Amino acid sequence: MKSHEKLTTASGRPFVENENSQSVGSRGPLLLQDYILHEKMAHFNRERIPERVVHAKGSGAFGTFTVTHDITKYTKAKLFSEIGKETKVIMRFSTVGGERGSADTERDPRGFSIKFYTEDGNWDLVGNNTPVFFVKDPKKFGDFIHTQKRDPYTNMKSPTMMWDYWSLNPESLHQVLILMSDRGTPYGYRHMHGFGSHTFSMINAANERTYVKFHFITAQGIKNFTNEEAAEMKSRDMDFAQRDLFENIDKGNFPQWNLQIQVMTEEQANSQDYYLNPFDVTKVWPHADFPLIDVGVLELNQNPHNYFQDIEQVAFAPAHVVDGIGYSPDKMLQGRLLSYPDAQRYRLGTNYEQIPVNRCPFATNNYQRDGQMRVDGNGGSNPNYYPNIFDTMEIDPAYTEPPLEVFSDFADWYDRNCEGENDHYSQPGNLFKIMTPEQQQNTIHTIISHMSGIEGPKKDEIVNRQLSHFYRVDGRIGAGVAEGLGVDVDLLER
Repeated sequence: MKSHEKLTTASGRPFVENENSQSVGSRGPLLLQDYILHEKMAHFNRERIPERVVHAKGSGAFGTFTVTHDITKYTKAKLFSEIGKETKVIMRFSTVGGERGSADTERDPRGFSIKFYTEDGNWDLVGNNTPVFFVKDPKKFGDFIHTQKRDPYTNMKSPTMMWDYWSLNPESLHQVLILMSDRGTPYGYRHMHGFGSHTFSMINAANERTYVKFHFITAQGIKNFTNEEAAEMKSRDMDFAQRDLFENIDKGNFPQWNLQIQVMTEEQANSQDYYLNPFDVTKVWPHADFPLIDVGVLELNQNPHNYFQDIEQVAFAPAHVVDGIGYSPDKMLQGRLLSYPDAQRYRLGTNYEQIPVNRCPFATNNYQRDGQMRVDGNGGSNPNYYPNIFDTMEIDPAYTEPPLEVFSDFADWYDRNCEGENDHYSQPGNLFKIMTPEQQQNTIHTIISHMSGIEGPKKDEIVNRQLSHFYRVDGRIGAGVAEGLGVDVDLLER
């Protein structure tokens, strides 16, 4: 016969009763001493941790990354050390602006984040399904996100806020055009690309640095909803992307992405002759100048056994790199190095990296002690300071990166859109030109639909300012949107 397990409190005390509270008689008041009642209710009240401010609703799975091509001339990172090398990963997808109860088919960028469990520590590649972003300086990030959330007056989403902000920040045009295309509503998570978006660096065994962009190309092929199809699916299945990912993995139909990189030398990156800033996250590196290089294959092949434990508690931060992979002067990346770990400490606690899904499976040694939910022995009787003569922990100079060359002796607030950094129109224009006629029409149709929601006394000013930007991107967008909104184009300042 199967042995039965005892039902116990969190401290191990066996339950005597789990459906009836202690009371004074069958109809009398409850007793304060019914600790099991207290524990059940207190834990229930605390089951919901703070949701992520952005990327609140997500899906994810475990898998493997396998190296298929040799890139050791660029990096000494151990996960890329040899062809055939496998590294365990966990991956999370998400919408950006919606709450946890929002629909998976909202028009929104999609988060695309991967944690590689390597022998040199965990590497978190935290990106999106787009190669660019809306703003290029982290000081603008909070304001931008506020426009994608709820109006503090109406507590509703507001196209007026969104387009007011975008029209005042033409650096957002490239990402806005992607968002308003059909790629703004991908058909689940399996049929979209993923990008590190930022410029990162790689360092090889000779301690030479190159700069790099990471691209994960879906092996399932790109597939998107139109605006109407996304709205219809929203009314039918708000968890479409979660269901699609989970059920396909459950059936053994494991999704894959091919990792490719673009590489730029330090000399190229530091040259003042190249026409774009390689550290500007609102721009892409043209493939003609920096072709894609094959690296490996990422496969998701195991659903988590418990969603909360592994997906809700997984914590990514671009600050988490490994030997052979480093940062760059990308301003948005620099800001995220601080803000992402800080967000996880607020949401999950100062010891969030001890949660199993976040814990490095290899050795970690440091002098961090105490704090809420310390569960790893807290360093035992070992010293909690450095240096000391009682333990054997020491730094390792072998992990030293080459110095980063800087080009100024002055610290100041520099205009992110200064002369030479203010071409916000060429790349969005190139993107629109490579769309098929159907994709172009869908994009214009979606912009009209979205901008039709702008209201209030400043409506005309916001609409006209944004239309002026669209005309600079491509006259067909400006004319098409103006016609759809019933705007007299002769009154526009262009």
